[in-house]
This record gives sequence, C-alpha cells and structure tokens, in this order.
Amino acid sequence: MVKIDTLLKERKISRISDLEIERYVNFFSSSYKDNLAHSSYNLESFPRWSIISGYYAMHDITKLLIAKKFRIKIDFEVHKTAIELFRELIKDKKITSKLELGYKEFIQLANDLAEAKKERTKVQYYTGTSFLKEEYKKRAKEFYSELVLEFIKKLEEMVK
Repeated sequence: MVKIDTLLKERKISRISDLEIERYVNFFSSSYKDNLAHSSYNLESFPRWSIISGYYAMHDITKLLIAKKFRIKIDFEVHKTAIELFRELIKDKKITSKLELGYKEFIQLANDLAEAKKERTKVQYYTGTSFLKEEYKKRAKEFYSELVLEFIKKLEEMVK
C-alpha cells in the first residue's frame, strides 16, 4: 500500500466520506452506462467520438470500482492516476492492459483533434476521404467490441 500512501500524500487521491459515497457511486454507475450507450450509438456515424466515449465508459467504471470497493476517489491527473491506482489495487495485468490501451487510443485521438484544430484544411481533407472514414469505423468497431465491452463486462463482475 506504499503507492496508495504516496498518492494520498500527493493529493492525487482521497478517501470518500460516508456522506459522499452514495452520490459518488450513483454518478459513476450512470456515467459509464451513458458513455457506453453513446459509444455504441455513434459507431457508424461518428466513429472517433465512439472511441472517445468508449474510453470514458472504461475510465468511469474504473473509478466506480475504486470508489465502491476501496472508498477512494481520484482528485488530480485523473486518467493517469486512475490507471496507476487500478494497477496497484487490482493486480490483473490482462485487464489493466486493456485500460492502458484504451487510454493510449484516447490520447492519440485527442492529439489528432488538437492537431486538426491547428491545421484545419489539411485534416478536413484527409478525414473526409472514404478510405479514412471506413478506417475509423473499423477501428471504432474493434475498439468497442474487443476492448471496451470486454473491459466493462469484467469490471461489472468485480463491482458487484
């Protein structure tokens, strides 16, 4: 538990009080399901947003599990801290690697979107091609079925 003590001292995480726990658990119970539904709904029409929502479903159910089982909330550097804490608490490399892969895909898309803002014309040209639209759909479907759904199913079992 040395790592948890360090995260507490760095104020990246904190303990959830009795007054907060129900509200916190209820929020993340709904939030991960909303993001999962959004991800599924947007697979065809907006595959990049489907990937982002899929990752957020994974992130939110991770925070739900950590809150419900360990009464810990993540306060700072939430994505990286959630992964670090999850790795420390769960000790299942296979499931932890799925969360890490989801985060990497999310970061890649976030970086692509940031670049798109800087180079609007170039990015609109390339993302508007039929090839790239189909490529994103393929990536989104694989991400959703092979990563998001498997991760969510495993964590739902753990949350019960």
